[in-house]
Amino acid sequence: MTTLLLTHPACLDHVTPPGHPERSDRLRAINQVLAEERFNALVRSEAPEGNLQSVMLCHPEHYVTELRHIAPSSGMVYIDGDTSMSPGTWEAVMRGVGGAVAATDAVMSGAHNNAFVAVRPPGHHAEKATPMGFCFFDNAAIAARHAQRKYGIARAAVVDFDVHHGNGTQDIFWTDKTVMYCSTHQMPLFPGTGASSERGEHDNIVNAPLVSEDGGAQFRSAFENRILPHLRKFAPELIIVSAGFDAHYRDPLASLNLKAEDFAWVTGKLLDVADQTAGGRIVSVLEGGYDLQGLKESVAAHVSALMGAASKS
Repeated sequence: MTTLLLTHPACLDHVTPPGHPERSDRLRAINQVLAEERFNALVRSEAPEGNLQSVMLCHPEHYVTELRHIAPSSGMVYIDGDTSMSPGTWEAVMRGVGGAVAATDAVMSGAHNNAFVAVRPPGHHAEKATPMGFCFFDNAAIAARHAQRKYGIARAAVVDFDVHHGNGTQDIFWTDKTVMYCSTHQMPLFPGTGASSERGEHDNIVNAPLVSEDGGAQFRSAFENRILPHLRKFAPELIIVSAGFDAHYRDPLASLNLKAEDFAWVTGKLLDVADQTAGGRIVSVLEGGYDLQGLKESVAAHVSALMGAASKS
């Protein structure tokens, strides 16, 4: 069995202002490292363009319509101080949606053990009807809901190790007992959500905040002592990973001290849970990671772990 890689050149065409950390070079760096010989076994395909019906599994029609309407044909539209749209943004966003959905189909159908979706802009800060934090639609959440609607799975989990809390994913699933959202993240830090007391209406939210300068030991402890026990008890039939790599020690937007081997470790732990409860099914969707060298190292470690699991199946 195999690991699927989905990406698309259109994701390079989401142009952000000069000096913005969420830039096209992020995806170029990922493409560069995944072109190395050690990744030759990856099955590579282009992310298809998603459809609005998929988006509306998580976002209301009025929000989707408004965002489509303000997408510019020239120049740049600023949603807030961090989040803007260029002429290439809409297609990039819809390739992200389409990539997440196609990866879910590939994994749920058994065509591939797992998948990594290398797209931008990221998605986990997009709330039901609010774009923010570089994000427009929540790809990971859409993937989980798509798996439920199309394949009838009773329980899906989204596990987020981005350094910023996925307030959007938490917002979308706050009242949904069929989806568990788990997150490690730095606090205090943007967006200000993610306290351990935020548990959702059905105890389906598991936040394990870390503090500035925490490193691999604290990160692994948060997973071992808080997230993994809840995840095993929930027994998801599919795990979606919000794979942000900005907890890396080199990243300029935060101050955690993870290394590439920490991302390999957590990927292995999630693969173990997936083997126990989900037939090994994992779909990983790129979120943050803004130091290019740290991003390359971390993605390489993450994807290597996914490929290692696939090769054993």
